Amino acid sequence: MLKLAFTRDKPTSPHEVAVAFLRRKELLAVLIGVTLAGVPMGAFNLWLNYFIEQQGQDEVAAVARRSVAMVDARVARLVDGLNDLAQRGIDSCRSADIEALREANFAITSIKELSIIDPAGETLCTDLGLPVGDRKVVSSQPLTADAAFAIEVVSLGDGREGMIRIRRVGNGIANALAALAPTELLVPQIIFQGSPLKSDATLTTRNGFLLASNGVGRSNEDESGRFVAAAQSERYQLEALIHLAREQVWAAYRRLHTVGTVVGSAIALAIVGFALALPARRRGDPIAEIERALAAGELVPFFQPVVDIMTGRLRGAEVLIRWRKPDGSLVLPGAFIPLLESSGLIRDVTRALMRRACDEVGAAYSRRPHLKIGFNLAAAHFSDDTIVRDVRDIFESSPIHLNQVVLEVTERQPLENLTLARRIVMALQDLGASFAIDDAGAGHGGLSYMLKLGVDIIKIDKMFIDAIGTDRNSATIIETLIELARNLRMDIVAEGVESFEQVVFLRELGVRAAQGYVFSPPLPAKSFLQLVEAIDPSQASDQPTAAAA
Repeated sequence: MLKLAFTRDKPTSPHEVAVAFLRRKELLAVLIGVTLAGVPMGAFNLWLNYFIEQQGQDEVAAVARRSVAMVDARVARLVDGLNDLAQRGIDSCRSADIEALREANFAITSIKELSIIDPAGETLCTDLGLPVGDRKVVSSQPLTADAAFAIEVVSLGDGREGMIRIRRVGNGIANALAALAPTELLVPQIIFQGSPLKSDATLTTRNGFLLASNGVGRSNEDESGRFVAAAQSERYQLEALIHLAREQVWAAYRRLHTVGTVVGSAIALAIVGFALALPARRRGDPIAEIERALAAGELVPFFQPVVDIMTGRLRGAEVLIRWRKPDGSLVLPGAFIPLLESSGLIRDVTRALMRRACDEVGAAYSRRPHLKIGFNLAAAHFSDDTIVRDVRDIFESSPIHLNQVVLEVTERQPLENLTLARRIVMALQDLGASFAIDDAGAGHGGLSYMLKLGVDIIKIDKMFIDAIGTDRNSATIIETLIELARNLRMDIVAEGVESFEQVVFLRELGVRAAQGYVFSPPLPAKSFLQLVEAIDPSQASDQPTAAAA
C-alpha cells in the first residue's frame, strides 16, 4: 500500500532561520503591545468608574441639600402664617376668625386648609367651612427646639390619605392653630439630566419617624444598587433622605464608556504598529455642551400666541426657549433650564434670545405696535441692574419698541432681595416695559410679589386652569385672582388653556387674554409670522424671504 505523508520541514538555510526568528519576534511584540495597552486601558476604566460614582454621589448629595432647603422655605411660610394669625388673636370658629383663616390660606398658598384645634387635639373647624370628618393623628413630633410648633402626620377619612400638619402648640388651655398640607408639598420630584429618575425621596424627623415619601424607587434592590445621601434642616427637626438608582446614573454616562473603549483600542493598535482608529471625541460636561450650543446659535426662540378670547384678535406672544440640535431634534427647556440657572449662563441666554427674537419677528412687530412680546426672567436677573442695561441696549435700537416688551418673573423661584427686585422692576417700567407675575398662586411669593413688586399683569398658573370643572377650590382661586387684578387695575392672562370649556369659563368670568394649546403650541418664528399675517394682516408681507427661511 502506498502511503503519502505531508510534513513541514524545519528551516534549514540561514535565511529561513532568520525569517522564523523575526516572525517569533513580531508575535512577541504583538503580545507585549497588547499587554502594555491593557495597562492604560485598565487605568482609564478605573478612573472612569471613580468619576461616574463620584458624579452620582455628588448629584444625590446636592438633591438632598436642595430638598432640605425647599422644605425649610415652605415650612417657614406655614410657621410665619400661623404666628401672624396667633398675634391677631385668631383662636375660635367665629365667622370673623374663619374669614381670617381663608385670607391667610390664600396668602400662604399650597396648603389644603387652616384649622382651629382644641386643647384635646380635636379639629373644631377649618377655613373651608366643610364638615371636618374623621381624622387621626398618626404621629406628632416637635418641629422647633423650643417646642412651640409640632409637625404631625394626620390620616383623613378611611386612613388611606395622609397629610402633614404643622400645629402651633397651645398652652393647654387655649385653642391651637394648624396648617394642613399635602405630603407632596414637602417631597421633591428628582430630575437628572432632564429625565425623571427611579428614585426615592423621604422626609423624616430627626429621630427617624417617616413623614412623607414619594416612593418612586422603593424596590427590593439592596443598598449597593443605589446612591444614598441625607441632609438635615438647620432650622427644623427634619431630615431628607434621597435614594438614587445607580443604574440610571451609569446609563447617563454610557457614551463615556464607549469613548473609553475606543481610546483604549486606538492605543493598543498604535503600540502594535497599526494605524490609529478614528480619534474619539471626548464627552464634555453638560455646561460646556450648552456653551457650545449657545455659540452655535442652537438655542432658539419659539413663540406661543396670546389671544384675546373676547374678540379672537392676537395680543402678542410669550417667547419660550428650545434647543434645536444639528440633527433637527428639539430639546425642551425642562432638560437644560436648571443648568442655565445654576451655571450663571441664564443671563447670556436671555440676551441671545431677546436679540434673536428682534431679528426674527421685529419687522412684524414694528408694523403692529399693539402686539406684545414676553420674556421670562430668572431670579438671577434680580441680583443687580444688569438686566436693565441689557433691555435698554437691545430694544432701544430694535424694531420692537420697549412698550411692546413684557418681562415675566415667576413665583416658583424665590427672590432673595425684594427691595432690590422692586428697584429693578421700576427701572424697567420707566423704560416702558411691562411686568407680569408668572405662575401666580403656585409659588413662593403669593400676594407679596404682586403688591411689593408693582407688577402690571397677573398670569394664572396652568395648575388652576387644569382644575376648572373638577376642583371648586381652584375655581375660587381663579375668581379671587381676577377680582384682585380688577381692584389693582392689572391685566390678567390665563396660561395653559387646553379646552373650549376652559375658554368659555374664563370668558364668563371676564378674563380677556389666554394662551395654550387650544389656540396654538409654541411656534418657530416662520410659523408664528404666518399666523400673525393670517390673523392680523398688514399691507407689507411679514413672510421671510426664501433666503432667510
